[in-house]
Amino acid sequence: MAAVELEWIPETLYNTAISAVVDNYIRSRRDIRSLPENIQFDVYYKLYQQGRLCQLGSEFCELEVFAKVLRALDKRHLLHHCFQALMDHGVKVASVLAYSFSRRCSYIAESDAAVKEKAIQVGFVLGGFLSDAGWYSDAEKVFLSCLQLCALHDEMLHWFRAVECCVRLLHVRNGNCKYHLGEETFKLAQTYMDKLSKHGQQANRAALYGELCALLFAKSHYDEAYKWCVEAMKEITAGLPVKVVVDVLRQASKACVVKREFKKAEQLIKHAVYLARDHFGSKHPKYSDTLLDYGFYLLNVDNICQSVAIYQAALDIRQSVFGGKNIHVATAHEDLAYSSYVHQYSSGKFDNALFHAERAIGIITHILPEDHLLLASSKRVKALILEEIAIDCHNKETEQRLLQEAHDLHLSSLQLAKKAFGEFNVQTAKHYGNLGRLYQSMRKFKEAEEMHIKAIQIKEQLLGQEDYEVALSVGHLASLYNYDMNQYENAEKLYLRSIAIGKKLFGEGYSGLEYDYRGLIKLYNSIGNYEKVFEYHNVLSNWNRLRDRQYSVTDALEDVNSSPQSTEEVVQSFLKSQNAEGPSC
Repeated sequence: MAAVELEWIPETLYNTAISAVVDNYIRSRRDIRSLPENIQFDVYYKLYQQGRLCQLGSEFCELEVFAKVLRALDKRHLLHHCFQALMDHGVKVASVLAYSFSRRCSYIAESDAAVKEKAIQVGFVLGGFLSDAGWYSDAEKVFLSCLQLCALHDEMLHWFRAVECCVRLLHVRNGNCKYHLGEETFKLAQTYMDKLSKHGQQANRAALYGELCALLFAKSHYDEAYKWCVEAMKEITAGLPVKVVVDVLRQASKACVVKREFKKAEQLIKHAVYLARDHFGSKHPKYSDTLLDYGFYLLNVDNICQSVAIYQAALDIRQSVFGGKNIHVATAHEDLAYSSYVHQYSSGKFDNALFHAERAIGIITHILPEDHLLLASSKRVKALILEEIAIDCHNKETEQRLLQEAHDLHLSSLQLAKKAFGEFNVQTAKHYGNLGRLYQSMRKFKEAEEMHIKAIQIKEQLLGQEDYEVALSVGHLASLYNYDMNQYENAEKLYLRSIAIGKKLFGEGYSGLEYDYRGLIKLYNSIGNYEKVFEYHNVLSNWNRLRDRQYSVTDALEDVNSSPQSTEEVVQSFLKSQNAEGPSC
């Protein structure tokens, strides 16, 4: 019994010893570096807790010291805290470490293969940490240096290393929106894969194909993204790292969502969430990654309330792990801003959505250039929110100011999208559609019509006649014709088309139907067709009853506490469904 009561004493003595070492940090600095990595890290973490960031920065900026600290794997979440605090404090530790590693690689170019292999392994760990922390440019520099070392030896081991390096490099280039360079990286990886194949060797392609799927998805090449997600799923085998499996399932789910394959998407993302929490824990960044994609699925299947809750949970994890001005925190703020905007659209209460949109923009502009593509979506979300606030504003001067700010944000987003993707792209079309809505609010009706028609034409050519995105733009043009241009016949046709697509994709209880139904009631009132007015009042009442029953009980997080299938069963179920359908377009 006495032993149980004294269990706390060693921990207390340990903390006291760590504090004593920190108190004598100046004299003990060299001795600290000879301690085991876990103890050495605890000394540094105490420096962080005491706010001694200049001293901590001087330690972490030394490559040998930081490489050793990275070996304390169970302290990784605490290391993220320290690292982010240094970056926020103005200590450019990420770029210093990347530069130091690059210099070291150039020094050892003439050394033997074993020295280079050791450096490559250090680079993978360092680059992996920088990538996980969201410092993509610095991680890219590290992986490029590793790739250069791999290229110095034309032998099998280094071909395998080069493939792994390309996968990591493709990931950080995707994260940093360097899609053209990402495509080149994929081609280089294939070159090394071909070399291995000619020598009877195979490297698993799941991670590589998953990253290509992410690249194509970001560029709105949805058919291609879907095709490659199928190929990635085929490569999932026993013994593959859980991180790779989770990432492939996530990407495949997103590809299914935009192809409106919702049942497949649900199965994939729920299993990814379950796997991530089971393997990494509920406070891990990888779990938050899966939650963001789960939120994306929920938002797209019209379970908006639950998507907000899931996005909030993801943001909470990322703030806990990273905090500060971190790109991962910014993207979570943006996703929560948009889902909150959609959720509160009918209530007009946009304070929470605006807060998160402004936080996202504030973080991104602090750490990235003003013309970075990541700003396009954040600015778009803020512009949408400002427009709705302006419409509800009773002060004309304030309304005009907000609409002009929204206009400037939308134009900036459009220019960034056109620069990155060109005119003929879904993202560009979305920005045209957003401008169309804004011009309607600004009472520039011809300009609004022009923007909506542009958006519809691009979306129809890229996505087909009956896609959700097409329905959105068709509904917006119908609203313009109905409320502001008195083109009732055209408006009626467009409303009915939007309703048909919405019902086909999401069912009778789809939230977007409300605006089309209300539009038709107004339209039929305007032309004196009161029989139709009565009909659509009844339709709207039935819709309200459906909405009250829909998603009233289900807790999306509780829904992923367990998985009814193994990973192998999930993969096989997905692939069998592909075989049954035949090849995708």
